[in-house]
Amino acid sequence: MYVSALEASLSRLLETPGVTGAALVDAVTGLTYCAVGDPSAVGDGVDTAELAALVTDRVGPAGTGGELESLVVTSARRYHVVRTVRRAGDPLLLVAALDRDRTNLALALRQLNGHAEGMLA
Repeated sequence: MYVSALEASLSRLLETPGVTGAALVDAVTGLTYCAVGDPSAVGDGVDTAELAALVTDRVGPAGTGGELESLVVTSARRYHVVRTVRRAGDPLLLVAALDRDRTNLALALRQLNGHAEGMLA
């Protein structure tokens, strides 16, 4: 996928109320393929990949079964959502930062999930 097409796809996420930034990150290496909006809100790709790996390593022994689908991390000002995007090869992580004051979290998660499913189609 060309960077401009990827950027256009991610930019559509910024139309979701409250989304301030988004990125597509390699889940294994942490390489950020593309970021839009406020990059400081999205965070570092390596840190995000490490967080996803840590959670994956810990939830399996906790008896949850299956693979990591998504994470929602909350802070006083924002939600940080990480959604796995399945593909042949290493998975990708769709990362979005959402302003808590301007976001309906349930609606935003629904829109992000739909976007993740169509991201590489």
